[in-house]
Amino acid sequence: MTKPSPFSLRREWVLLAIIAAIALAVGARAPVFLTWRNALDIGNDSAILAILVMGQMLVLLTRGVDLSVASNLALTGMLCALVGRAWPGVPLVGLLVLACGIGAALGAVNGWLIVRFHLPSIVVTLGTMSVYRGAIFVASGGAWVSDHQIHPLIKGLPRETLLGLPVLLWFAAAAVAFTLWLLRWRREGRELYAYGGNPSAAVYAGIPVPGRLMMAYTLSGLLAGLAGLLWVGRYSIAFTELASGYELTVIAACVIGGVSIGGGVGTVSGAVLGVLFIGVINGALPVIQVSPFWQQAIAGFVILVSVVLNARGHQQAGRQILEPTAEHAPQHTPEHTATPAATSTQGATA
Repeated sequence: MTKPSPFSLRREWVLLAIIAAIALAVGARAPVFLTWRNALDIGNDSAILAILVMGQMLVLLTRGVDLSVASNLALTGMLCALVGRAWPGVPLVGLLVLACGIGAALGAVNGWLIVRFHLPSIVVTLGTMSVYRGAIFVASGGAWVSDHQIHPLIKGLPRETLLGLPVLLWFAAAAVAFTLWLLRWRREGRELYAYGGNPSAAVYAGIPVPGRLMMAYTLSGLLAGLAGLLWVGRYSIAFTELASGYELTVIAACVIGGVSIGGGVGTVSGAVLGVLFIGVINGALPVIQVSPFWQQAIAGFVILVSVVLNARGHQQAGRQILEPTAEHAPQHTPEHTATPAATSTQGATA
């Protein structure tokens, strides 16, 4: 089982304290912000982001990045909306399977291109991001699928509750639990950490790298497909630019939560805290009357700060490992230390 480093644990506690401080500060100005109802609203608004972050985290652990998640979400959501409109009798289970299947197929395309042609993930997913957006236009003819055309089961799913909690939260919890199980208790998950930490050593250790990369991108696509169905149901609309730019928010949540873009570092709990941080910020901005146009600027600033903190933390951890302590420093005694003169004399005598 992979255990988080002391630096990761310390970072998560600091992030949790920052989230609590922001919530308390905003709550002091607007007490409604600290109510249970508002907490559920923030959780409901952040649930789809949490699902996407779990998939993105798997990719980031391998030193890759999936820039196509938002386009995958939009294309899958559009196709599900079109299927629901064309066949009103399709069951909910069928729609869920369809969404996960389409998403997984789109993610597998990314993985196959990266593995087969040894291409950088940022180049491949940047290309498929545009391809998937174009496919939305082709599939829909450029038209929107509006609220009255969305299948009732698609619209109804995100509005359901279970045990007093929104269904979206249960979907997010299931994605988090699955990712935690994969990374902490499955060999495949531990091998993602190993490959991201040292790709060359992972190859020599016999880790099936192509299979693990395919797994990471396919799962990222599957979760993006599921998120697409839930997004269309929650907002009751599907169009070409759906969730445009949302991939940056997904990456931001990962990085804020301590998932390293250099691979091999990150915890599920940290990623969840990154999602919660963005959810609290987005919920707090309207309360303190900050323009929503500042949200991207704030997210970008936080990403930069998080990257710097990650880099400094890992450098300090590396120095602690490499620098010998006094008790482990090599001990030189006169009997085992030869001066240059003595060495030269011995060589001459020989």
